[in-house]
Amino acid sequence: MTGRQRTPGSQTSLREANRARLVDSLKQHGRLTQVELAGVTGLSPATVSNIVKELSASGVLTTTASSRSGRRAVEVALARQLGLVAGLHFSSRHLRIAISDVGRAVVAENHVPLAFDHRHDRELDRAALLLGDMLDSVGASLDDVLAVGIALPVPIDQSTGMISAPGLMRGWEGVPIAEDFEQRVQRPAIVDSDANAGALAEHRQGAARDVSSAAYVRAGHTIGAGLILDGRVFHGTRGKAGQIGHVTIDENGPICRCGSRGCLDTLAGGPALMELFRGDPRMQRLRDLLAQADAGDASCRRVIADAGRHIGIALANLCNIVDPELVVVGGELAQAGETLLAPMRHALERSALAGAAGVPDIVQGALESRAELLGCLSLAIDSIGVGDGIRFPAVAG
Repeated sequence: MTGRQRTPGSQTSLREANRARLVDSLKQHGRLTQVELAGVTGLSPATVSNIVKELSASGVLTTTASSRSGRRAVEVALARQLGLVAGLHFSSRHLRIAISDVGRAVVAENHVPLAFDHRHDRELDRAALLLGDMLDSVGASLDDVLAVGIALPVPIDQSTGMISAPGLMRGWEGVPIAEDFEQRVQRPAIVDSDANAGALAEHRQGAARDVSSAAYVRAGHTIGAGLILDGRVFHGTRGKAGQIGHVTIDENGPICRCGSRGCLDTLAGGPALMELFRGDPRMQRLRDLLAQADAGDASCRRVIADAGRHIGIALANLCNIVDPELVVVGGELAQAGETLLAPMRHALERSALAGAAGVPDIVQGALESRAELLGCLSLAIDSIGVGDGIRFPAVAG
């Protein structure tokens, strides 16, 4: 007999399951002390210590001396030599790319503008070229990339990898986006909405890291939300969960690109806000509106406040349905701070059902404009299986 059959429940299987549990926790959290690892995995401190020693010796993990609350601690992370991941965030007007190791340490980052109504074929080609150039700059190649996470400003059907609602992003519909990019770079890819990616990043690394359920609102050129329920992104049946940009605010309002009338996007999205300043040479992009509001322009501040009120009304409906602990606001409009957030809170307090603790608090995102990109990296890291690059040493016995 040349090998030993691994039966369910055997000591070998239990040890492998424990190691996989520890590695999965580091994929989600980036860096943790051994005490924190014991807490999140449910393993005993002695088991964690033994696994960390074993996987550090084999090059899977790295450890560094640290301190928490004045006490010595050993901080654990996945080793960079395990491989790299990449993230691509296609927003309405920009492409952002980042490369990180599996411990989430970003080693390269870049962004380029996109034309209005850009098409998938041209932009995926450009993204592949940019990714190759960025890898060259850090002395790596596509062979070092374990996975690529991609985010778009539209809902994605997780069963098909395609946009799940027509009319929202011309030039990208009917395309299996992850599959198309895989053919260009010959690396595994995963795709999701940018609101879901932002929600994932804020939950893992940002303002929502201490709660198990949260709503992340991305307010910018378009408006969307990502939902974290019981610590996981909730997609819905076809990936359309959280699409508050298409909640009807005024049933007699403007026609939306989705075909409905008076959607939140038509009242509070970037193009709708900029249309109010048509003909003003100072106001060409959303950042101009934000700059003028920050400088004290009363009309710009009012426009942002009105947008906050409209978003708050849609958000109240969302909170009444999913009941999150916290609302995190990101996207370009979030840079307006309390000019946007205060009217959102007021609308939420007026329209949402209040529990014993009131309505969910609304806070500004901690990761700012990088939330969606960092979320893409987390998508890629989460998709990596043990056999995709994180390889354990053989288990004796």
